[in-house]
Amino acid sequence: MRLPGSLLNKCSARNSFYVTTPIYYVNATPHIGHLYSSVIADCVGRWHQLIHSNGKYKFATGTDEHGTKIQQAAVNNKTSVDQYCNSISQKYRNLSDQFSVGYTDFIRTTDEKHQQAVKHFWKKLSENGHIYSAKYSGWYCVSDETFLVETQLNEVVSKDGRKVRVSAESGHPVEWTEEENYMFRLSGMHGDLLHWLKDESVVKPKKFHKILMDMLEEGLPDVSVSRPSSRVHWGIRVPGDDAQSIYVWLDALVNYLTASGYPDKRYKDFWPADLHVIGKDILKFHGIYWPAFLMAANMDPPRSILCHSHWTVEGEKMSKSKHNVVCPFERSELYTTDGLRYFLLREGVAHSDGNYSDTKVLRILNSELADTLGNLLSRCTGGSLNPQQTFPAIETAAFDTIASLDVTKNLLHAIETLPEICYENYSSYAFHKVADATIKTLHTANLFFETLKPWELKRDASTLPQLDVVLHLVMECLRVSGIVLSPMVPNISETLLNKMNVPEVKRTWASTTQLSWKDEAFQSNPLALDKTILFRRILLEKSEDKKVRAKK
Repeated sequence: MRLPGSLLNKCSARNSFYVTTPIYYVNATPHIGHLYSSVIADCVGRWHQLIHSNGKYKFATGTDEHGTKIQQAAVNNKTSVDQYCNSISQKYRNLSDQFSVGYTDFIRTTDEKHQQAVKHFWKKLSENGHIYSAKYSGWYCVSDETFLVETQLNEVVSKDGRKVRVSAESGHPVEWTEEENYMFRLSGMHGDLLHWLKDESVVKPKKFHKILMDMLEEGLPDVSVSRPSSRVHWGIRVPGDDAQSIYVWLDALVNYLTASGYPDKRYKDFWPADLHVIGKDILKFHGIYWPAFLMAANMDPPRSILCHSHWTVEGEKMSKSKHNVVCPFERSELYTTDGLRYFLLREGVAHSDGNYSDTKVLRILNSELADTLGNLLSRCTGGSLNPQQTFPAIETAAFDTIASLDVTKNLLHAIETLPEICYENYSSYAFHKVADATIKTLHTANLFFETLKPWELKRDASTLPQLDVVLHLVMECLRVSGIVLSPMVPNISETLLNKMNVPEVKRTWASTTQLSWKDEAFQSNPLALDKTILFRRILLEKSEDKKVRAKK
């Protein structure tokens, strides 16, 4: 199989791979947007492990727990700030655990090791002359926890008829603020950022790379990197100045270093990070601020950033006021955790907002996971056609007879080419195309099965060898498909491969090109005897009932 140049091949020289999600802000509980970021990162990480099974691997996720909004959220929930953070952070940990997001590190910005990393990083920036103290005045957005310039504002009329200024990006109100702050010399990093962004592959998709280039063209003002601790007491104090708290975004971004082991020298085993997965709302912080901070500290910027778009619900933006925020925990009760993972990766594309619809979820999961994948396994492992419960060996004469048919040629070609097609698509993070190619191959296998009519072949002893060929080829299609889909739906794939008794050592990407009908030494293998249902069809009545209860 031809292996294209990709991020995974670039990082293999270091023999390690480091992927991250954003750390999630604990001012609200998880929704499908958070899950989407996590399953993208997990999918990339699992695919990397299929390719480089012997390399070092790190996958960091976690929670961002400092700042004014957290103080306010704790007050609104009538609890202490630390108790509030503990409660919401646990929900994000549960999200990862329930949806098989295989992190190696779960970072909380309230962790002592993280606070020490942030202080060490701050001192490095200060020693290098990139931080200075100044009186700062400007428009401050409490909701976004950032200062904005005039070009980033819109004027709107409030409900009471007053003209107010809001952030053009988020729509949140701003207020004029004057205070003593520490500033970061972002303006001095313009050339370094241009050099980093010269390689378009560092930020994908291209549209988000262009957005960053446009930001650079507009010029970069210095950025405030502290807040008075009298106003933002829930934060990490500036080293040597307890009157100031470190800006929540500088604090949060350092989490990627904390997880790598910084400031201990062992962090270099995983730094620079190979891939940051982020949502488009935090592109500026990861694509401008973060690489600038790193280069100012004489450190390498991340190798790659994958920026994805958001999810709407039935064509509308998700919001609490519209009561349309999709809770992944509730939806997983109906669709299963792998089912919801599959839908998000199947329907989401990084460059455009995805549209969540329960009707669409139901249709896709029933059609592809239940009727196409699950039913094919049931048919070829059922006791009627496969009473011996084996992945049967095949006779050469019978195989040659079956292989001469066009429908068989199509199936063999589909199985042979599927790994390379999916390698290309995983390399470009086009998970929907991985699903497309795999489902198309499974459709080809279903057509092959229907055309050969194995229920008729079993009636005559003379055609039993041909029946074995039919079952063998369909099972081989399932084996390859199971490995290919394992980064997307790890539990379904594991169930499938366990049913077929595929050894763990033969569940690597290389195994997808070692095809059974070409192996002269292949012996009949027993199937696991337990009854296996890969994905149970979802009934419309149950779906409607769940949606009603979720809305309540």
